Amino acid sequence: MPATLLWLFPLLPFVGFLLNGTVGRKLPRAGVAAIALLFTAIPALLWGYLFVYVKSHDLLQITTASGAWIQTSAFTVRFALTADHLTMIMLGVITCVGFLIHIYSVGYMAHEEGYWRFFAYLNLFMFFMLVLVLAESFLLLFVGWEGVGLASYLLIGFYWQKPSANNAGRKAFVVNRVGDFGFLLAMFLIINHFGSLSFTAVFGAIQQHPELHGGFLTAIALLLIVGAAGKSAQIPLYVWLPDAMEGPTPVSALIHAATMVTAGVYLVARSHVLFDRSPFALGVVAIIGAATAIFAASIGMVQHDIKRVLAYSTISQLGYMFLGCGVAAYSAAVFHLMTHAFFKALLFLAAGSVIHALGGEQDMRVMGGLRKRIPVTFWTMTMGVIAIAGLPPLAGFFSKDEILFQTFSSSNPLHFLLWAVGLITAGMTSFYMFRLWFKTFFGEERFDEAHLGADAHGAHHTAEAGHDEGQATHAHGVHESPWVMLGPLAILAVLSVIGGWVGVPAALGGHNEIEHFLDPVFAVANAPEAATATVSHGVELGLTALSVLVALLGFFFAYIFYYKKPGTLGANADRNPLYKLVANKYYVDEIYGLLIIAPVTVTARVLFAGLVDGGLVDGSGWIAAFLARTASDGTRHMQSGNIRSYAGWLAAGAAIVILLMTYTTLTQHATQAALHLR
Repeated sequence: MPATLLWLFPLLPFVGFLLNGTVGRKLPRAGVAAIALLFTAIPALLWGYLFVYVKSHDLLQITTASGAWIQTSAFTVRFALTADHLTMIMLGVITCVGFLIHIYSVGYMAHEEGYWRFFAYLNLFMFFMLVLVLAESFLLLFVGWEGVGLASYLLIGFYWQKPSANNAGRKAFVVNRVGDFGFLLAMFLIINHFGSLSFTAVFGAIQQHPELHGGFLTAIALLLIVGAAGKSAQIPLYVWLPDAMEGPTPVSALIHAATMVTAGVYLVARSHVLFDRSPFALGVVAIIGAATAIFAASIGMVQHDIKRVLAYSTISQLGYMFLGCGVAAYSAAVFHLMTHAFFKALLFLAAGSVIHALGGEQDMRVMGGLRKRIPVTFWTMTMGVIAIAGLPPLAGFFSKDEILFQTFSSSNPLHFLLWAVGLITAGMTSFYMFRLWFKTFFGEERFDEAHLGADAHGAHHTAEAGHDEGQATHAHGVHESPWVMLGPLAILAVLSVIGGWVGVPAALGGHNEIEHFLDPVFAVANAPEAATATVSHGVELGLTALSVLVALLGFFFAYIFYYKKPGTLGANADRNPLYKLVANKYYVDEIYGLLIIAPVTVTARVLFAGLVDGGLVDGSGWIAAFLARTASDGTRHMQSGNIRSYAGWLAAGAAIVILLMTYTTLTQHATQAALHLR
């Protein structure tokens, strides 16, 4: 029975997608919402049942298969789904957080055109992500992998009338194709060396051969890192995620919290057997994670768009997860993935509530003083800010501190440097999140309530190129969101507070339940690279105290510069070249445009437009047309309409036929006579 349930997880959201995608246009909005919610609520309930069943029966893995999917003489892939303890955590995050985002979307998208289309895409996103985490093979995982890329393209570009939304969707699609190319090459190498893409077969073969280290395993791991960096927005393939803010805010919450960007972290954690045999690949993962964490945090410190601050925050937090994987602390990375889903979904949805209240305004420079206007949004978002800042006893404190501790005590030769980068990033995270908090909710009201929803040219616009909150603002002023939006915020706020309590370490009097739960997945024999140095509880407590102190310092500086003495930094910022560099995101997009996009564009125009398209394609078409025209000019005279001309052509044709027949007969007789004479 539990194995059969696995098919329902992806199947139900897919049914919701089919219903809303085909007949949703003709249904009332309530009907569209009911379909979308029903087919995401049932998987969440199924997860609860399955989780209890797995725990009560001490099951380590559940697998179901439909038989051969692709079969040749030397290669077979089954269409199989599997669920172990890692999958159970991912299923919980996707179904529960995804369902809350669906509920929120009912209110947020209430006045949007394409309401049915939005929920169809949202269900499709859930379907592909569930396929991804339930897959029992690299190939089926790749199907889900590509599917979430497609769904993200559709949702990021939901406001298709906006050129910026279309460009953002294409950018996400193209950048992820670069990562996917690495993933494909990795699968080709896996087939070449193991003859299978099944996780059980590949990882079992590695475990049966303890002598396998480095070599082709490193090549496979590095190619998988390319794919993971694309999906989880790590250096150098992170550039698509900030632009993904062009989609509706619930889409941002779903992508950043529960679905697409977690896929890369999941891939590395799922393939840990392979990574454990390649210290070099693990080191690359750790370095990429640490570099991305501090790099994105620095950009987030100077952003003014409330959603872009959260976007760079996501990139930075994903860097933490990669850092955890890179020091073989996979349980800590997955723990942070789970808590991050809670508080990042909360932060994005709360930001959407702020945007809703201000008729579409996203610039924090024209906010301020909102804590009394939208108190529920303020208090729920406060929980998310404290959680991501890493202050106890909220969720982010326990998961982030576990990654820092595991990094400090790891066997990685750069462990101290990596830990220091992670610690500094923690302080930066606290600073930019409390900066957002103070600029949005405290100080003077910097918005003009009479002109909310009007752009710089005085033209009325609404949230994210379609939202109808602008009219509501004019009618009712700045207002709190409806409870269909606030309810998910309240639930996520509670999860952001208590979600980390399942990972309280022994040094703080806990048992780190989530680590024990994941032990059957990550406890692998013959993985000496995963070993960590023995560190006393006293040292662990000292490291914890230091990380809390750094987070408090971040709060203190944000308090001074954005509450106590607002405008202090802004007065001199424009004259600071470092600030300009960071504010322009280190000109990475411009560098990519100069070094990659421009050469490709020029080559395409010269080679294809000039030679291939303009020369070969157009030239061959011209030649074909010329020959056809010439032939028709020559033969059209046969159709003159003159009977005597037709008779002449008939006689000429008959004469030619008679001559040919006579010539053939004479030739045959001459040949026979020559043979007879011999």
